[in-house]
Amino acid sequence: MEGGEGTEETPLPLVLTRFQLSEEYGFLLPDPLTELPEPYGPWMEIAHDLPQLIASHQLRSQVHQVPVLSFLIQDTQHLRGREELHLAHLVLSFITMGYLWQEGEEGTVKVLPQNLAVPFWEVSQALGLPPILSHTDFVLANWRRKNPNRPLEIENLDTIISLPGGESLRGFILVTLLVEKAAVPGIKVGYRRAPSLQLEGSSCPHIAVHALAHRIWKDNPAMPDGLIYEGVSDEPMAYSGGSAAQSTILHAFDELLGIRHSEESTAFLHRMRDYMPPPHRAFVEEIHRAPSLKQHVLSSGDARLCTAFNRCISALAEFRSYHITIVTKYITVAAAKAKAGQADPGDRAGPSAVKPPSALEAKGTGGSHIFSFLKSVRDTTREGMISA
Repeated sequence: MEGGEGTEETPLPLVLTRFQLSEEYGFLLPDPLTELPEPYGPWMEIAHDLPQLIASHQLRSQVHQVPVLSFLIQDTQHLRGREELHLAHLVLSFITMGYLWQEGEEGTVKVLPQNLAVPFWEVSQALGLPPILSHTDFVLANWRRKNPNRPLEIENLDTIISLPGGESLRGFILVTLLVEKAAVPGIKVGYRRAPSLQLEGSSCPHIAVHALAHRIWKDNPAMPDGLIYEGVSDEPMAYSGGSAAQSTILHAFDELLGIRHSEESTAFLHRMRDYMPPPHRAFVEEIHRAPSLKQHVLSSGDARLCTAFNRCISALAEFRSYHITIVTKYITVAAAKAKAGQADPGDRAGPSAVKPPSALEAKGTGGSHIFSFLKSVRDTTREGMISA
């Protein structure tokens, strides 16, 4: 039900906070921390030097020298609060990626060492995230302002942690971040369509991790058996890599507009929700349970509402078409060029002897068959239009 002026403004920030959302930043982590407390200095030192350590093939040896540091809140007073946990997850996820892929597809490892695996697992448990680099790490929690008094504009933004890729990778992360920021007004509309949104206190943030406990590096031919987390499990686990399909905004818009994708695409997208922070996933599920916006528009008989609704559908379809263009240029074509030995001049770490990931030429970072998936969700979005 729509409320009056009081319910339009006053409760909005309070309710969004329950979903770890803000009116200004949306799903972005507001002004993330950039340094961990002193006991975790060794991890921060490695994380800040990742591009050079990977390019020089020294990362694995550096990781092996770090002692086991427990991140469990109940065991230490050094790491407290969601912000520090998110930074710890960001740092450990990037180090894990570098450790695994330091030597490229032909030199992957089967075991993540205990001194990295155990703290990564502990932090993941605390946040309800899987122990792998996800969209949350790559984008939502991986930004800082160069000047804290200036706005969120690309000239005033930088990443906290990076990997080999130089300015190209930095631009990829920050542009994606600004897309998340631009979606904030639409997210607030989604809230107002489902004003009953509540995050139940009984929700367990660890469910996502336990449910995924036997999958890692899923759908990647370079690691068909997954990865063993030493000190956590004797069996390999498999997860999907970070993907824009893990962005909560597109799931929220699909649910708000009543978009129904193919069975295969829906299964993949729903699996990607397991990589969102649990409060963000709860937000999407509440929109799904809310009364249908499309049915409201249809039952109103108002031609202006139908036109406005179709404009929203058209805008979302156009966004997905543009995404296809971007993926073609910056993933498929770029991967082919890299395979042919054409180094990216924007990579300040210098050309690497490591071969580029061949899986990206046909699959997305989340393991989807990239073009068939992107075209499918674009086409089914168009099918959500209301006929005249």
